[in-house]
Amino acid sequence: MKQAGFFDVEERLARLSGLGDQLEAFSRTVDFEVFRPELEKALAYSAGSKGGRPPFDPVLMFKILVIQTLNNLSDERTEYLINDRLSFMRFLVLGLSDRVPDAKTIWLFRERLTQAGAIERLFDRFDATLKNAGYLPMSGQILNATLVAAPKQRNTNAEKADLRAGRIPEDWQDKPAKVSHKDRHARWTLKFTKAKRQDDGTMPSSDLAIPSFGYKSHVSIDRKYRFIRKWKTTDAAASDGARLREGLLDKANTASSVWADTAYRSKANEDFMEKQGFVSKVHRKKPHLKPMPLHIQRSNAGKSVIPSRVEHVFADQKSQMGLFVRTVGITRATMRIGLANIVYNMRRFLFLERISANA
Repeated sequence: MKQAGFFDVEERLARLSGLGDQLEAFSRTVDFEVFRPELEKALAYSAGSKGGRPPFDPVLMFKILVIQTLNNLSDERTEYLINDRLSFMRFLVLGLSDRVPDAKTIWLFRERLTQAGAIERLFDRFDATLKNAGYLPMSGQILNATLVAAPKQRNTNAEKADLRAGRIPEDWQDKPAKVSHKDRHARWTLKFTKAKRQDDGTMPSSDLAIPSFGYKSHVSIDRKYRFIRKWKTTDAAASDGARLREGLLDKANTASSVWADTAYRSKANEDFMEKQGFVSKVHRKKPHLKPMPLHIQRSNAGKSVIPSRVEHVFADQKSQMGLFVRTVGITRATMRIGLANIVYNMRRFLFLERISANA
């Protein structure tokens, strides 16, 4: 085996740069220092007068959460790969002899941010960075939601009824360890999808209903740049349409048009948008037990091209980041989905900046 040389690490890092290290692009393009004020406010570390080992730098720890979200890693796997990968160490500005946070430290950092409710403020901080860079929310906005899976719970019908009513089942009340491992906020729902064409070319008379358990990620993206501008996390059974009136509409958008599918079509939503100065481009529903009028079919078909753009957001999060809720409870699920939304916006920012540089 060849003896290690003084410049071997630098040569290997240079080779990684040539192969296209995404984390290096993150370091060049994203100013992670903008997150420091919100991180320090949420963590509220003491001045260290009581002694003890000083905490890791909060920006370093936040960058670890970015790595974790990008690669869908557990805390233990994150610790191992930081020690193992040169690209991770370069992104975190860690040398081979530097101390690396262990899995427990990563968990505690994320938990402190979660309990402080910091993820919304961190998201808003990066959104302000995007606006300062010239990426204003423009050309209207598109709303949609997607299911985010969580580990399935094996509960009895009576336990499910208690959970839906907001009660802790009687059998669990003297078992705190069991309660802590049971997700009392995630819910079952049915996801309807079009059945596949059969071998003879015909289509089945009914759609497929697929049971899903977990949470739902609701987002509003701007039509121009397709950044996530507003978001919300609920249980999987929550209605899509009702969320429109719960802060999903972005009043900062330079245009007033709102696109969404038929799940968002209701009199309450139409009245709300009109009162708030928005112009509804929401798909119209098919009349009950009646054929769809031709003019509505044409109107919906003309609108469909624009709302479909939001599917890119969900595809990126699920295929590239493997978005999945490993934790228990909606507070931690909100943290997980919020991090995925920030990282998606970072990836989108990199893409747009690259296009701008090559133009």
